[in-house]
Amino acid sequence: MTLKARLIWTALGAVSIAFHLWLVFSGLVPNLVSRPLHMALAVPFVLLFAPKSAFQRWSGPPIAVLGIAAAGWVAWNAEALGDQYGYLSSDFQMGVALVLIAVTLEMARRAIGWPLPLVAALALAYAVWGQGIPGEFGHPGLPMASLFGTLTIAEGGLWGKLTGVSVSVVAIFVIFGAVLNAGEAGQGFMNVAAAAAGRLRGGAAKVAVLSSALFGSISGSASANVASTGAITLPAMTRLGYPRALAGAVEAVASSGGQIMPPLMGAGAFVMVELTGTPYSDIMMAAILPALLYFVAVWVGIDAYSLRYALKGLAPEDRPAARAVAITSAFFLVPFTILLWGMFWLKVTPQYAASLAILAGALLLLLDGRLTFDVRRTARRLEEACTNAGRQIATIASIILCASIIVGVLGLTGLGVKITSLILSGSGGYLWPALVLTAIACLILGMEVPTTAAYVICVSVAGPALSHLGLPPLLAHLFVFWYALLSTITPPVCGAVFIAAGMVGENWLKVAMSAMALGLGLYLVPLGMIANPALIGLAAEPGHALVAAVKVGAALSAISFGVIAPFNVLLRAALVAGGAVLLFV
Repeated sequence: MTLKARLIWTALGAVSIAFHLWLVFSGLVPNLVSRPLHMALAVPFVLLFAPKSAFQRWSGPPIAVLGIAAAGWVAWNAEALGDQYGYLSSDFQMGVALVLIAVTLEMARRAIGWPLPLVAALALAYAVWGQGIPGEFGHPGLPMASLFGTLTIAEGGLWGKLTGVSVSVVAIFVIFGAVLNAGEAGQGFMNVAAAAAGRLRGGAAKVAVLSSALFGSISGSASANVASTGAITLPAMTRLGYPRALAGAVEAVASSGGQIMPPLMGAGAFVMVELTGTPYSDIMMAAILPALLYFVAVWVGIDAYSLRYALKGLAPEDRPAARAVAITSAFFLVPFTILLWGMFWLKVTPQYAASLAILAGALLLLLDGRLTFDVRRTARRLEEACTNAGRQIATIASIILCASIIVGVLGLTGLGVKITSLILSGSGGYLWPALVLTAIACLILGMEVPTTAAYVICVSVAGPALSHLGLPPLLAHLFVFWYALLSTITPPVCGAVFIAAGMVGENWLKVAMSAMALGLGLYLVPLGMIANPALIGLAAEPGHALVAAVKVGAALSAISFGVIAPFNVLLRAALVAGGAVLLFV
């Protein structure tokens, strides 16, 4: 990339950062202004940054101009449009609406591929022609001016609650992660992990688990986690003689945990706030014990594998000095402390606390692990933070805008209620069969669309059914969110496994088999939450929550050893059976 292009993208990223921080510090801005501008800022990064084909190169600029103009028109005319109550009053407005929807679908396609925009396109087709479907799955029909108006000029559809979460909260935490990643925080995570676990049996693998848990708390992306921490941990494991399939599996499984690890949870936590009405701090407290149990299960699985293979720890010369650990850990501890201080001591909103932490993280970009300052290094870090923040905000915006179309159609046509009724009838009115049906739907949908989008779509149709069967809303949402993540390590579509297998040079299916054994917690912890609801009650009843965590942790450990360790068949069967009884009783 030329210097001029780098400057342009850095400037655009800086504008995006400044806009979203300004929204936090400036107070209330009308939703029909902030949300379309959020889309307008995302358009260039998705449609113009690093085109992958000649078609994308020549088609990107005109589509971007149309998208920015249409979104800007909505923001400029927000006050007048608010009086139309979602009804398009002219052919020009219909044209703007169709442009917005088409650009949204194309943004999602370029950002994450065909599946999600195809689902959205099918939902739109159902909204337009669904009245022709006989039986209960048809609908009475919707006036086109009302359908497309509700989706594009009212605070529903594109500019609904999900996009509001992307604008006001997700973008801020994405900026927070981009700023920390541009500095020494990543090295700090690695140093802390190496110092804590490097000398243990299977130490190189356990370093991957700890570093991925720490890094995942700010990245929220399994793929980004594998690519970053895996660049260090995978060579270390293979150099020490770890089987390549196991090394890849360790990194894929550990990295997948970033999407269930507070505070980010792959943007899912913030969407959950809006959909459940539960304060963010409560969701973070509810999610922390299950997330830790997931990593405990991976840790125990590594111990079980160490009985099968000689899994060595890191050599002393590969472990960081205490001074390096102390200094580099400050690069993530200081911003995280400010974040928690803001939320729990000052009692400000999560996005306001994160904005304060961003300012602290930006100041730390001036220094390196030796506490020296260099102008060029700082400029390079600022460029990286701006560009990555702009790109990541745009990618998440593309996903959420597209998912918002689907959610809008489900509400407008009543299809969501009909699918909920189908789940209830298919389960016979019993909770566990409904959970199985929901888990299968999450796995299938999660194979094709990102975790957050899969969660939003699944919970929109299955959440009411689970709540109707007596499951508390937050528990239902956490269950769906966890199972939407299954596809990161479950064949045939397992993104984290593919990346790790490529980096380690091993057959992806071998890596996937080891990953599913190591990642048993991903399949079992949601069931443990249902069977032991106290597990998510750390804020209200910490004693009961910790007891439930010990019980579920013991069950996961027994099952993990039964599946992985080289014991005789009877002992392994007894461990799995005993663990299952402990998990569900």
